[in-house]
Amino acid sequence: MKTLRPALVVVTVAIAAAAWIALRLPLQAQAPAAGSPAANEYLTLRWAGRENTHVIRPGGRVEFVGSELRKLSRPDRCDERAFYMNCAMNGLVKEGWEFAGMTSDEIVMRRTIAH
Repeated sequence: MKTLRPALVVVTVAIAAAAWIALRLPLQAQAPAAGSPAANEYLTLRWAGRENTHVIRPGGRVEFVGSELRKLSRPDRCDERAFYMNCAMNGLVKEGWEFAGMTSDEIVMRRTIAH
């Protein structure tokens, strides 16, 4: 049993090193190039019913978009939340925002800004 311990240590160290390298490479690939001073800003599109759905913009400004959503005609069998969130998201895409992530009630969007 004692002859297996050095081999186990070597295998454990090799696995740990491989895991560290695998985790570091994607992080380095996402870093901006040395000469490009670009950064991202984020906003949150929050579903709170058609009347209270709102956009939280960078800097904390909140815009309720219910008045815009009321202008739309939703098809009869279409899910209310999916329809209105999709329409709101498409409006934000026209402003240069892109999808970044989501939860059950929120969509996070980002856009690249130059410094």
